[in-house]
Amino acid sequence: MPKVNSVRQAHSRIRSLRLIAFLYGLAAYGVFLFTIVYAIGFVSGIGVPKTIDTGPEASVIDALSINTLLMALFAIQHSGMARKGFKNWWTRYVPNCIERSTYVLMASLCLMLLFWQWRPLPGIVWQVEDPDIFVMIATLSFIGWATVFTSTFLIDHFELFGLRHVTANLRGRSIPAPQFKTPLYYKFVRHPIYLGFIIAFWAAPIMTIGHLLFAAVTTTYIFVGIFFEERDLLQQFGEQYRQYQRQACMLIPWRKVG
Repeated sequence: MPKVNSVRQAHSRIRSLRLIAFLYGLAAYGVFLFTIVYAIGFVSGIGVPKTIDTGPEASVIDALSINTLLMALFAIQHSGMARKGFKNWWTRYVPNCIERSTYVLMASLCLMLLFWQWRPLPGIVWQVEDPDIFVMIATLSFIGWATVFTSTFLIDHFELFGLRHVTANLRGRSIPAPQFKTPLYYKFVRHPIYLGFIIAFWAAPIMTIGHLLFAAVTTTYIFVGIFFEERDLLQQFGEQYRQYQRQACMLIPWRKVG
């Protein structure tokens, strides 16, 4: 009987840990959703209390330094935690089932810090006066955001942001190995998520110096991120991904490859 009770207690503890991991993943996903919605308002200047062009005043040097450091912090976290070597080390201390959720949570917190501490540089670089063109460019920015979201669902939104892992763990199942696929947008461009971000950041009817800094630095980071991501994909899928590189453009749809 003591042995039976011990087994039951062990099973109960496992179920409790799985439930905690699931709730943690759910919370991390909730933080991500809040952060990405706030990011849309932050960049577009709509619907949030602090945008890319508002906040505490600072000298140009201070604003450039603070903003660059904030973006660098996000880039280091976002890229560093995605590398295989870091994951191998990190999962010695963090269970595999919540590794992705933790990555998503940390990225969201870095972005929140950026939104909070960002210093505006309100000088105007360009400003569209024609109301029709103004609306057209603003709409294009939201099309960029829509491209980001739909692209994540085309591959596996819930796997990408950690929910698939914690749900499978809750059920006592393992995650199948990722399969290489190229649905819809991915037939024309290898990185539609990054393309969506670039459109969203640069399609600005009013471009301030601060917005330009944000767009330029994040676009540079996107190209760095693509370099590392494609290297990892080549290691994972080999000739299959190399063939895909010959068939689809990196960012510009329908551009001739070769």
